[in-house]
Amino acid sequence: QVQLVESGGGLVQAGGSLRLSCAASRITFSIYAFGWYRQAPGKQRDMVAAITSGGNTTYADSVKGRFTISRDNVKNTVLLQMSNLKPEDTAVYYCSAQALAGTHWGQGTQVTVSS
Repeated sequence: QVQLVESGGGLVQAGGSLRLSCAASRITFSIYAFGWYRQAPGKQRDMVAAITSGGNTTYADSVKGRFTISRDNVKNTVLLQMSNLKPEDTAVYYCSAQALAGTHWGQGTQVTVSS
């Protein structure tokens, strides 16, 4: 069974930085596209950043220039570097792995940005 484990969340002041990590196991990592999504209380889950198996990236407009997604096909890890964080970035952040075989989700990690 595919396992995705997020880490790196926490409490940070506005303007600060965090790096989220998603460790994937029991997965043919290189064939999967990965995404980071976030969900704030009472809101839907939205895509923040995505990276294809070939390394192409996509970002939500709200995070362009502040967040960077990357992948390490040796360590089976996907990173989300978040800079210049804003209170509106506060949410639970989820890692997602997507391929033709299906989509898998991690358990989420809380990011809280104080003003």
